[in-house]
Amino acid sequence: MHSGEFINLALSFPGIISRSHFDRTAFKIEGKRIFATLHEKNESANILLSLPEQKLFSEIHQSIYPIPNKWVPMAGLLFEINKLERDVALEALRSAYEEVLKKNTNK
Repeated sequence: MHSGEFINLALSFPGIISRSHFDRTAFKIEGKRIFATLHEKNESANILLSLPEQKLFSEIHQSIYPIPNKWVPMAGLLFEINKLERDVALEALRSAYEEVLKKNTNK
């Protein structure tokens, strides 16, 4: 997978906008929070998943692992997109997207 394909997948969900977020492109549901970011230069993406989903996704592929920083429980996972299958990326993005919708609905 390449950056352009990841962008297309992230933008394929209803109500998504993208904008610059530091050195990344952020994908968020309009009026809600970010669910994924892309660092094109490094061909990596951060996808914000619940803790159980972080565990599941990090176990299924060597190119998916926790973001190495102090915010790990909230930060989601780092995906090396150049080593990632489209189906896995799409499922992770869908899970993160639905998590943002669910959290916003529960408020």
